[in-house]
Amino acid sequence: MSVASPINRAASGGEDALAALTALVRADLESCNRLIVDKMQSPVALIPQLAAHIVAAGGKRLRPLLTLAAARLCGYRGNRHVLLAACVEFIHTATLLHDDVVDESALRRGQASANALFGNKPSVLVGDFLFARAFELMVEDGSLKVLGILSAASSTIAEGEVLQLVTQNDTTTTEAQYLQVIEGKTAALFAAATRIGAVVADRPLAEEEALDTYGRTLGTAFQLVDDALDYSAAQEQLGKTVGDDFREGKITLPVLLAFERGTEAERGFWRRVLEERDQGPDDLAAAQRLIARYGALHETVERARHYGDQALAALQAFPDGPERRALADIVEFCIARAR
Repeated sequence: MSVASPINRAASGGEDALAALTALVRADLESCNRLIVDKMQSPVALIPQLAAHIVAAGGKRLRPLLTLAAARLCGYRGNRHVLLAACVEFIHTATLLHDDVVDESALRRGQASANALFGNKPSVLVGDFLFARAFELMVEDGSLKVLGILSAASSTIAEGEVLQLVTQNDTTTTEAQYLQVIEGKTAALFAAATRIGAVVADRPLAEEEALDTYGRTLGTAFQLVDDALDYSAAQEQLGKTVGDDFREGKITLPVLLAFERGTEAERGFWRRVLEERDQGPDDLAAAQRLIARYGALHETVERARHYGDQALAALQAFPDGPERRALADIVEFCIARAR
């Protein structure tokens, strides 16, 4: 039995916002895509084969798009941002390969995941290769400041994934710990991706920090919506198997809210299915009903909107123009992805 989603379907402007941002930086994005293809080549044939599978799997290139647009927002007219956007995408892709192994995911962006096709060991090793390529690109750029921002983000991502592993299957996890996981696994790379746009343009620290805030709060909103979608979307909408978080025992905000507001018997249900991993065929639907009963999906999306408002406020540090408007529209795109 499925439970209808209380999340409103996105207006057509959602995908339009992504298309508008892509159109705005199209030439730079095409250069970035060519660089990505070039830099994932290797005489070891399995590396480009596996890397090409995930790179070509239909991702939106959102993080590199943010780097390209942030640089343009700051008036940058050189080429460094293209190389750094490719670097950001390599870091992101490497984390996807590693995450799918840790989570034993069968789908990625609606297609068979790399680990499902090639196995866990090749996926981990090619992920390592892409991380190494990313650091080669940072060195090629030559900025110690950029290297510091992206290497710190890479460390934070790893910490976030480990913290998620530690809190997994633990219903005593707090909202603060949950948000710390989001900061690591998602928000840190969004923040780095946008901040380096100001760095390459040699803009004042206040603009760097504004773009850091924009990216960090946008990334937090993005992940909150992802966590809501896991209990509400159809599989083709989510790009992965619906209920993966439930099956893996991940503690996300919809669960935390339903657990906190539930009866003792309902808390016992959550402990059984998440802590003990004792799950039957009807338990996902039961979890969805409890989450719906306590309004947890709606509240999760409202929290995402709160962070989205912070992202919009951060953009006020910049003059109005097509780049600022496109980045503002992406906030709504990230929140209204239940299409």
